[in-house]
Amino acid sequence: MFGRPVAERRCGCGAAIDTAWCGVALTALGARVFFKDALTRRVAAGVGLVAAGVLIIELGAAAH
Repeated sequence: MFGRPVAERRCGCGAAIDTAWCGVALTALGARVFFKDALTRRVAAGVGLVAAGVLIIELGAAAH
């Protein structure tokens, strides 16, 4: 399983991409909790852009 490209796996890339954007959001929240890092509009916009990119990829994959 680990040696094959993502496109050849049965689970598809959707699960990996969903996990990736959740990781981005959780990293931003963890930085806020543990390091008192600011959650600015720029950070929120970045998380939103990543989530929008995931949605676009998912919709594109569903069309094929």
